[in-house]
Amino acid sequence: MDNNRWWRGAVIYQIYPRSFLDTDGDGVGDLPGILDRLDYVASLGVDAIWISPFFKSPMADFGYDIADYRAVDPLFGTLEDFDRVLAKAHGLGLRVMIDQVLSHTSIEHDWFTESRASRDNPKHDWYVWADAQPDGTPPNNWLSIFGGVAWRWEPRRGQYFLHNFLASQPDLNFHNPAVQAATLDNVKFWLDRGVDGLRLDAINSCFHDTKLRDNPPKPVELRFGRGFSADNPYAFQYHWYNNTQPENLRFLEDLRALLDRYPGATSLGEISSEDSLATMAEYVGEQRLHMGYSFELLTDDRSAAYIRTTVETLEAKMPHGWPCWAISNHDVVRAVSRWGNGTDDAVLAKQLVALVSSLRGSVCLYQGEELGLTEAEIGFDDLQDPYGIAFWPNFKGRDGCRTPMPWTDGPNGGFSDEKPWLPVSDAHRAISVKAQDADADSVLNGARAFLKWRKQQPALLHGSIAFLDAPEPILCFVRRDAAQSMLVAFNLSDAQVEWTLPEHGAASPIEAPGTTAGAIRDGRLVLPARGVVFATF
Repeated sequence: MDNNRWWRGAVIYQIYPRSFLDTDGDGVGDLPGILDRLDYVASLGVDAIWISPFFKSPMADFGYDIADYRAVDPLFGTLEDFDRVLAKAHGLGLRVMIDQVLSHTSIEHDWFTESRASRDNPKHDWYVWADAQPDGTPPNNWLSIFGGVAWRWEPRRGQYFLHNFLASQPDLNFHNPAVQAATLDNVKFWLDRGVDGLRLDAINSCFHDTKLRDNPPKPVELRFGRGFSADNPYAFQYHWYNNTQPENLRFLEDLRALLDRYPGATSLGEISSEDSLATMAEYVGEQRLHMGYSFELLTDDRSAAYIRTTVETLEAKMPHGWPCWAISNHDVVRAVSRWGNGTDDAVLAKQLVALVSSLRGSVCLYQGEELGLTEAEIGFDDLQDPYGIAFWPNFKGRDGCRTPMPWTDGPNGGFSDEKPWLPVSDAHRAISVKAQDADADSVLNGARAFLKWRKQQPALLHGSIAFLDAPEPILCFVRRDAAQSMLVAFNLSDAQVEWTLPEHGAASPIEAPGTTAGAIRDGRLVLPARGVVFATF
């Protein structure tokens, strides 16, 4: 494979550094902790790591509020620590991708400190400022995803500033060319340091409508969303004007031109819009982003029909682009809890690794997914997420998927010698890395075996995808490239199912380690609970 296109078909392992491993005893994970566990990550058979933000930040949104794009926050270590992580990862054959949060900064960033000071300073228009309406109310009806209006009054300027997220995360004004240039220069800093790629947070939020038009209301029956609850007023609007503006496309082209100066450097955009699949198709391509992913498979709908429709819709809209699929990350309930019934978590966890890794595209696996971690129960007194605190108890926030990695069954799961920033679930300690390492049939060893087997299957890495008309709960498709044709089938239920294959009935099943294997008998597909069939023809 072309070394510069390593990302096509790659498995990218997301590390949430706060919760990976604490080495200095402050209860928060750090870069030396990542360094210490890179051999473990390499043992999974993944191709790259994506490290969530470790930059200087007041941590109002746990690093997604950046105060200095070029500095490592002391909570996580030093720039030299990052260089050591980069060097060791490369020595292990792992690429390194870092989060870049471009659309907004922390309120403590020097740019904002200067911008808020007056209406005539050199950075007065680096953020989105607007006058109040005649009655003193905000400029329009835009809302923050974290609840409430998206405007905050600033008495120093006598104006409102825009924040699509927390009020301490002011939005940059990307209509200003100087902001774009400074942003690209910060990206260049990390590319020069040797990173292999960027995961671009909320990349469709960089530009806003300069006319500040009101977002139209959304009918009650359509008030659902990805990553936020239906009772969040954010769901009450069509978000046509506060993000996903056409000017963003030119900026993506400039970003791609910068990346193309670094052979092998890649980009993965997080996209959440009113039609995320259409936006992804628009954003991903030879002159724009290398890959994109959205929240479509991060929802509660686990039906075969929904998965098929999602993939087929994107395939139709983006025939020449490259998707990336994820079913878990640091923002949503863990997939085993979201898609399971609480009785067959280990079998389901193995199936989910195989499922997300068998779709056409690249894959993001979130730390702990290889262990089959469930969503942790967090009491209100232990909550850290401002989103969950604001919406408790209807929505408990994101802390339940962010609890520390359980390395052992000991105190704090071997994550830290001191009290962790979030409690370690007892249920997680029981399925720790140490315990699963010693169990040949564990989710961990199953994930390792499957991901290493996948590397030898060209159809799964690079092939096309075409779905068969299978009944629920069977998801069935064909992956095909010049070297291999493969039938793939998943039973998404916890009961055995059978189905007569309308075609490819003579396909020959092959062993896919780490899965509960089904069979093909006289042209009939036989799938045990959570069963999987891979067959060549």
